[in-house]
Amino acid sequence: MFPATCRRFVQAVSLVTVLLSLSACSTEKEKPKAKPAIPVAVATAARKDVPVQLKAIGNIEPFNSVAIKSQVNGQIAKVHFQDGCDVQKGALLVTLQPESFQAALNQSEAALTRDLAQAKFAREQAERYRQLVAEGIVTKDQYDQLRTNAESAAAAVAADRAAIANARIQLNYCYIRSPISGRTGNLALQLGNLVKANDLTLVTINQISPIYATFSIPEKRLPEVKKAMAGRALKIEAVVPNDPNGKETGTISFLDNAVNSATGAIRLKGVFANADRKLWPGQFVDVVMTLGVRRDAVVVPTQAVQVGQQGQYVYVVKPDKTAEMRPVTVAAEQAGESVIEKGVTPGETVVVSGQLRLTPGAKIELPSSQPAAVKRP
Repeated sequence: MFPATCRRFVQAVSLVTVLLSLSACSTEKEKPKAKPAIPVAVATAARKDVPVQLKAIGNIEPFNSVAIKSQVNGQIAKVHFQDGCDVQKGALLVTLQPESFQAALNQSEAALTRDLAQAKFAREQAERYRQLVAEGIVTKDQYDQLRTNAESAAAAVAADRAAIANARIQLNYCYIRSPISGRTGNLALQLGNLVKANDLTLVTINQISPIYATFSIPEKRLPEVKKAMAGRALKIEAVVPNDPNGKETGTISFLDNAVNSATGAIRLKGVFANADRKLWPGQFVDVVMTLGVRRDAVVVPTQAVQVGQQGQYVYVVKPDKTAEMRPVTVAAEQAGESVIEKGVTPGETVVVSGQLRLTPGAKIELPSSQPAAVKRP
């Protein structure tokens, strides 16, 4: 009996030992493993002076634009320019057949010569009769009649001179000249075509040096612009998209007198010298106005700022190399940098790449090189 009891006791002890071992193994398997550090790219928040800028989409307009039309009826005799060329003010553009207008001028001049002779005779005759009236040889009625004839002849001379002036103007209209310096467009009617007075536009001339950029800004930014314009010329830049050399500097020349109630925007114009003709009428450009400078602003790379359900935030690297989600207030963005009004202090390290894998408290693996600080200008 005793040996059997001992065997059962030993078996029970062995079973308990096996169960305890299995339990220990199970506990070791269930123990969570430490998560590996997440590699990220970082930068250091810095303090610097940042210009306060306002950006808008602008449209380039010519400084002056003139639609050239004929002021008389006639046939195009000669074209003195090529499409798309530069012309100076007063340059001859088109000549119409002048023969009929020259003939009208000659006729008016001949009429003037005739009426001058008649006026001279009438004036001399009236002067003779004035002396005869004084001597009582002729009646006053005869003298009055001759004096009236002399005055009528003088009026006819004045009318002839006016007709000559008009005929010369009509003849000059046959020689169509450029009223401004600029660049011509396409000539609508070619040599030999008949034109009517004030009918079709023959060609349009645009003055492109200087040139305008027209754009609109939200009305909420109007106080800033008016303050910046007070007492000085507000400088602006026009940047041509996808052209590294397409940049011109100018000044604000026009602020509209009313806000558009339909759009809530107000229109402005900037004038640019455009000596190199980087800007072209009808072109769209990015207009940048510098309204002032924000001193000692805290800046981080824009890619560090993320947007969540609670708003904008950044991941800050704590001294123990863990990530801290930090809500921030962004005041402005410019040239790849964000101005942080609240949430980050200078010298703190922020994550600029790899944020999607991070969670608050996650372990961070920093790059081998030191984090790059935002450069001071």
